[in-house]
Amino acid sequence: MHSHRTASDTIAEQVRRHRQRLGITREQLAAECARLGATELTYGALVNIETGRRKPDGRRRREVTADELLVLGLALAVPPLLLMLPLGGEDTVPTVPAADDRDPYTVWKWWTGEETPTLAGPTDGRHYAEPRQIAETGPRWPAAWAEAAYPASLFPEFERRSEAARRAYLRAETERAKGGETAAQTEYLHRLEELARHINDMSRAGLPIPVLRPDLIQDLKGLDMLHAPDALTPKEDN
Repeated sequence: MHSHRTASDTIAEQVRRHRQRLGITREQLAAECARLGATELTYGALVNIETGRRKPDGRRRREVTADELLVLGLALAVPPLLLMLPLGGEDTVPTVPAADDRDPYTVWKWWTGEETPTLAGPTDGRHYAEPRQIAETGPRWPAAWAEAAYPASLFPEFERRSEAARRAYLRAETERAKGGETAAQTEYLHRLEELARHINDMSRAGLPIPVLRPDLIQDLKGLDMLHAPDALTPKEDN
């Protein structure tokens, strides 16, 4: 189970694949990286990354840093995380040295905080999150993870709910202009309540609330749906 293959090996393969997809040379990729301010990603550095020169023990001589992953993704016009976790491109990818390789989408959800990492096992064919204490005296690992990952779930959900409320608002306004029935208005109020509950959750967690359409803010405040109405900032028209 635990080979010397690392995330940098996957990144190297994907850098080469996407460079060839774009039809550019390593020299041209180095120029793109320099344009982004990463002058250290020279032709020679890219050769070392792509070829993965090995030490006598089989380990790479050069790993890819987090800063370089971001630059390489932007230079190659590909979401940086896809260089490390090529969804649909690999059956498994490395995780940490002490654990098994896993499928890319599972590891993707660890990175985004959508799922709790399951590094232990497998037991009866299943991996699981080991309920150990951190450093023997700290909190249980799964509980600490859940607390830290909470904002990662709140912000995407805010985007979904605010967009649903925006669409419902536009439908309600259209029906109102036609003198139509109140079904659209009822749907809008439902979406607004869902958004308000989520905003209140974010406020309780001490998180900043992203900007919102002024008309949504006006209705949220007018209907007294918010615990901290002053936390909202209207979105400026472009």
